[in-house]
Amino acid sequence: MRTAKVMILMGSPRKNGNIAALAKQVADGTKNAGGAAEIVYLHGMRIRPCDACDICQSDIETDCILDDDMAELYPGIRSADALVIASPVYWFTVSAQTKLFMDRCYALGSPAGYAIAGKRIGVLLTYGDSDVFNSGAVNALRTLQDAYNYVGAEIVGMVYGSASEPGEIGNNNGVMREAFDLGKKLATGT
Repeated sequence: MRTAKVMILMGSPRKNGNIAALAKQVADGTKNAGGAAEIVYLHGMRIRPCDACDICQSDIETDCILDDDMAELYPGIRSADALVIASPVYWFTVSAQTKLFMDRCYALGSPAGYAIAGKRIGVLLTYGDSDVFNSGAVNALRTLQDAYNYVGAEIVGMVYGSASEPGEIGNNNGVMREAFDLGKKLATGT
């Protein structure tokens, strides 16, 4: 049996913050189930906004022509069995780092379909308010649901929780367990 590959795309500027804690749990769960996990920190990468040139739309194998760090991510995205979008909620939706990444995934589609169609998707979100509506987390959740549904990828789990201080989410045993279990589910497909 081939080892499942899970790519975790972290859209937080904090390498030791709440999203990082959840991402590590997903990675641990993936490895526990026999899969391979890679955590990618988007914050340190040079990812430009989409120029809307549409050259990438010529065929499903043509990636974006912009010369930046996103070019390093496309092969991994294509070869991954599962992707995890991990973002703090900033100003009522995903972080800017996450949104730049999402916009540039436009290059993974064409009239022939989407390179991420059929992939398993996990979502990790943290937010400062105790309510998913007041925090804006519901907006981020809907954005991700709509985007991945549109491209034919399946969201197999969403883990989210409230935490104001860096690393505070680690005290929420329920959310940490959910993240670990999500990693196992992404690795096994069950």
